[in-house]
Amino acid sequence: MSQENKSGGLFGFFRKGGKEVESNEPLSEEVIRQWLVKRLAKQVKVDPSEIDTAKKFELYGLDSIVAVQVSGDLEKLVEQRLSPALLFEHPSIDELSAHLATELGLNATA
Repeated sequence: MSQENKSGGLFGFFRKGGKEVESNEPLSEEVIRQWLVKRLAKQVKVDPSEIDTAKKFELYGLDSIVAVQVSGDLEKLVEQRLSPALLFEHPSIDELSAHLATELGLNATA
């Protein structure tokens, strides 16, 4: 399976539910948070509404292998290289999405 690089910077295409789709929204802290909720819900096989964004990843049973996989998938969303330890350094969806938004300059006002 080939991986085609989609252009679009922080806008445009990203992976959602295993498929590349076009996003109508620019990348933001909320887009990252919602992506993480859907990704975690899929991983632990629950409805996204059951995910508590303040709950630590380890309480959902994520191990280091899954954390590296999620980090790799997240790289595709933000189109930047990320540390495989990111989910351990920022151990909840709220913490991780806030950190990424800050690192990517998404919280800056225009």
